[in-house]
Amino acid sequence: MKKFRAKKRKKKKLKKYILFLLIIYFLHYVIVDAINNIRLVSSNEEFLRALMIDSNHHILYERSSKGVVNRIAQFLSNIDFNNPISIIEKSFGFNYEPKGSGADLVYNEDYYNMEELEKISEHIRDPFPVDVKKPRVYIYNSHQLENYNASNLEIYNITPNVMMASYLLKDKLIRLGIPAIAEEANFLEFMRINNWKHQDSYKASRFYIIDAFNKYSNSLDLVIDIHRDAVKKNDSTTTINGKKYAKVLFVIGLDNKKYKQNLELANKLNNLINQRYPTLSRGVLKKQGAGVDGVYNQDLSLKMILLEIGGVENTIDEVLNTVEAISIIIKEYLGA
Repeated sequence: MKKFRAKKRKKKKLKKYILFLLIIYFLHYVIVDAINNIRLVSSNEEFLRALMIDSNHHILYERSSKGVVNRIAQFLSNIDFNNPISIIEKSFGFNYEPKGSGADLVYNEDYYNMEELEKISEHIRDPFPVDVKKPRVYIYNSHQLENYNASNLEIYNITPNVMMASYLLKDKLIRLGIPAIAEEANFLEFMRINNWKHQDSYKASRFYIIDAFNKYSNSLDLVIDIHRDAVKKNDSTTTINGKKYAKVLFVIGLDNKKYKQNLELANKLNNLINQRYPTLSRGVLKKQGAGVDGVYNQDLSLKMILLEIGGVENTIDEVLNTVEAISIIIKEYLGA
């Protein structure tokens, strides 16, 4: 009888030992699978490339959802490894939703802040440069370093800014069959070479706009200078059909003698937005006088607009949602 009990205890210990080994093996498999299948992006260009490729546009990892790790993670913690923002938010309990208030039509031209922006933002190359012979839309950024909310992204060396918005809009337009180009030249380096200050940003972008018109004058139908505003999150964000968007604002310089034609263009686009995406636009703001540029290079063409997309607290996801909407509006405007 004692021998039988001893054998029974040995069998139980053996089962526990085998179970322990299975758990160790499973954990080893999970870790190795994660290391082999998860690829962290480590630059703005890689992140932007992922945004363009994946329609989910929540990309920090490039990974197949068929793997065992992803299925187990979704089952145990309702986390989708293909939505890395959710992983970060759940891991750190982070939910960024700042409150703010202010006038609906505001555009802050804080040139002196550009020196501070250089510490947290940087020039970004186009990850998918396209040779377009006859572009209908030319997109650029007079203030290339105007940044968006980088929370949850700094650890990946990612600093979203308006250059990303330009490349994303170019990509969306091309996908819709509209030839478009986005300016990739480094305006800050150009200003340094000429010993210009940040207040000369529009002077620098003017050089490249003229060059674009010289090259593509017969094909260009629309020229867009994309910025972001400095208003609070509540003033720069809207929700349409459950999806968050970065609000847009058109800015027209009244110191341009021919501003009425540019204003007419802005109003047309603004009306199209209001019809299709109510609450997305903050309207059309007219600027002139001391302390502002007042022209914004719009004297170069009747086809030019300055478009604010979101504010400093908007995420790149919200900006991308807006870019998708704006690309549809532009397609409708051009009759493409």
